Amino acid sequence: MHINDTKLVNKNSFLPAKMRIQIAFIALLGILVGFFLSRAMLSIAMILLGVNALIGVHPKYWVKQKWWWLGLIWVLFYFLSGFWSTDLDYWHTRCETKLPILLLPLAFAFTPAFSIRQKTVFWYVLNLLLVIAIGYSTFCFFSNAAFYIKGYNYSHVVPTLPKNDYIIFSITLAASIVWNIYIHPHLVRLWQKRINVALVVLIIIVLHLLAVRTGLMCFYLFLVGWSGYLLWRKKTRNYGLLVVIIGLLMLTTAWKFVPTLHNRIEHTLFSWVMFQEKNMSGDYSDIGRYMSYDIAVRLIKKHPFLGVGAGEMLDSMKGGYTQWYPQIPDAQRLIPHNQFLSVALACGIPAMLFFIAWVIFPLTEVLQNREGFFFVILWLMMLIPLMVEPLLETQFGVFVFLFFLIWQRHTMLHSKPSTAQPPHQIP
Repeated sequence: MHINDTKLVNKNSFLPAKMRIQIAFIALLGILVGFFLSRAMLSIAMILLGVNALIGVHPKYWVKQKWWWLGLIWVLFYFLSGFWSTDLDYWHTRCETKLPILLLPLAFAFTPAFSIRQKTVFWYVLNLLLVIAIGYSTFCFFSNAAFYIKGYNYSHVVPTLPKNDYIIFSITLAASIVWNIYIHPHLVRLWQKRINVALVVLIIIVLHLLAVRTGLMCFYLFLVGWSGYLLWRKKTRNYGLLVVIIGLLMLTTAWKFVPTLHNRIEHTLFSWVMFQEKNMSGDYSDIGRYMSYDIAVRLIKKHPFLGVGAGEMLDSMKGGYTQWYPQIPDAQRLIPHNQFLSVALACGIPAMLFFIAWVIFPLTEVLQNREGFFFVILWLMMLIPLMVEPLLETQFGVFVFLFFLIWQRHTMLHSKPSTAQPPHQIP
């Protein structure tokens, strides 16, 4: 995004910049509420954000958005694959989930910078919704703790918002920790800072209690990156060492004393033993992922240029299970649990290459300041679910990947140029 272009757009728009930013902020809050409580509100708020940002904006400014172009190209492959898909309902669903990829990058590109006051309000609303969601999961857990603790031996986890999608919820918790730590120096009042610290501790505890590996991997990747960031700077090296010590203590303590996490780790280790013994069963999530990768690669080799078609992803995978893993019941037959393989399977290797370029492109815009660090670490965190889940094949997956990433990117690109410094002087 070119900030000068954004300023010119805002100047020429018939809506005053102040009104545009107020509408955009209301839409953002609506998106947050909709994510946790209502899919319909989520969709409506996304549309409002897009219309508010793009109305009155000449398309000549659209074409300058290189990241948007890359997204448009690989998503277009999904739409075109309808010509070689027979299950058009499934094709339509796969394409519909990608629409925010065409809208949100443009919407944020032409949205003015948010004020610290608005970011603080965002902090209030995000954490209020998280507390509600945490309260829901905690109530479910303690209403039948023994049942849920035992369930972690079989990958049955505590109910969560939104819609019991525990993987998405765990990623949201990890991303929210990053946001709370980022916003901490901007909180004006001492009581806000104290509440923020308490919230971070609470979210970390819940993340370990939930014991979803995707979210935990995202969190510990952030912890490693943040400690390295603090250690790099002379003024904060002591804090960096403290983060390292706390992280190690937290991991070992949680492993020993949090029963859900302990059972999850034991289940993972047992799954590895079963894999070593060639026990290909869909009862183990890691083995299920491996089988989905193996089948996807075989199918991609047969359809390298156009893929099987977005509408045929599931049916083709089920056929692959029948051919190579017939012992797996229909309910455990998955599309590839890797977004890169999912794109290649649906639309071919050329589409996957454009997808890879789209994923990587935001790194070319990174500023060498504090905002730049938090954007890069969030980008790395979001790379993890892309590797182990078909993240962008669901509405909630598209949301959690795009929203936090674009929000932090928007914050970074609107940070003052004067704050940009050489890497060894990052504030």
